[in-house]
Amino acid sequence: MFRVVIVEDEKPILELMKVIIGRNPHCTIVGTFSNPLEAVSSLPELRPDIAFLDVEMPRMNGLELAMKLNERQGHTKIVFTTAYKEYALEAFQVYAFDYILKPVTPASIERITNRLLKLMRPADQTEQMEQQIRHASIRCFGGFEVKNPDGVLVHWPTRKTEELFAFFLCHPRQNVSKWHLADILWPDMLEDRASHNLHNTIYRLKKLMKEQEIGMDIVKTNEGYMLDTQDVRYDLLEFQSCEAVQADGKQDVAQADRLFAMYRGTLLERKDFLWKSKLEEGYAKQYTALVRGLVGRDVAAQEWGKAEQKLDMYLSIVPLNEEMNQLLMDVYASSGRRERIVKHYASFEELYRRELGIEPPKEMSAKAAAYVETGN
Repeated sequence: MFRVVIVEDEKPILELMKVIIGRNPHCTIVGTFSNPLEAVSSLPELRPDIAFLDVEMPRMNGLELAMKLNERQGHTKIVFTTAYKEYALEAFQVYAFDYILKPVTPASIERITNRLLKLMRPADQTEQMEQQIRHASIRCFGGFEVKNPDGVLVHWPTRKTEELFAFFLCHPRQNVSKWHLADILWPDMLEDRASHNLHNTIYRLKKLMKEQEIGMDIVKTNEGYMLDTQDVRYDLLEFQSCEAVQADGKQDVAQADRLFAMYRGTLLERKDFLWKSKLEEGYAKQYTALVRGLVGRDVAAQEWGKAEQKLDMYLSIVPLNEEMNQLLMDVYASSGRRERIVKHYASFEELYRRELGIEPPKEMSAKAAAYVETGN
């Protein structure tokens, strides 16, 4: 994991960057600053691997900050963020690692981290690893997206082919009866016709998986079919593995952090598959429990910035969760930033009314007011 610091004087852009960079599995944000002078004094203690610096800032611009950073933290890779291409030459004059044109996107952050990862490996090891990791990319949380090893999005020949693969991904390495599959995909169809459709859809799916080099296979069993995931890993499979680890009571912090970064929204978001509702609810609860545990760890260590970052990311996905909104206000109070409570609760209250058409729970409003009025 790369330790990351962000210095950006515009608060909305800073908040957006926190979310985008925080979701990259190779990054952990150790500090964010809107004031470059505060950043200068804090950077030696934070020891960042990457510093994302805004070029245009008052009191000290990004180029000046980079020069001071080079003097004190020679190992830190500097990445400038700017809306103007003409700063590129000046950026490299202060030994910048790279620069990003605003708006910052997940793709630009991935480009930076991939470049840095390659630099950290010997050439022969890089080539070997690239050969080893050549497989499909599959995302089930926050949507449904399958890309082949070349990064090209897979297009489905029929909607049922897509739904069948999604179902198999949710039930990997499980022997699923062909009648159960037929009933899920064609619940109102006669058995013979549904069985015929299933056979054709399995054929299309296997053909597509082979053509797109997905790296998995659909195996025929006595009762039906099973998805053999082979060496391919994907977000949902990682969450399922985590369930087994938790049952043994052996979950580690690194795994929890990795799972936290993988969850980018509800299961198969925007897909209206009727069978997914219970699974979606279950994984949403698992994610909430995961974040609760991670934030509890940060609060116990009084690492308020890390706790705030995790809660911000959670609320960007589930904005109306009362428990987590209350927990964020608790973090603000404990870290002495009670002025943030007023602003946050006002935003929460407005969204709550707009989305649900009712007032927020009285307990929340009373506790928010008490924090501000009494300081407790």
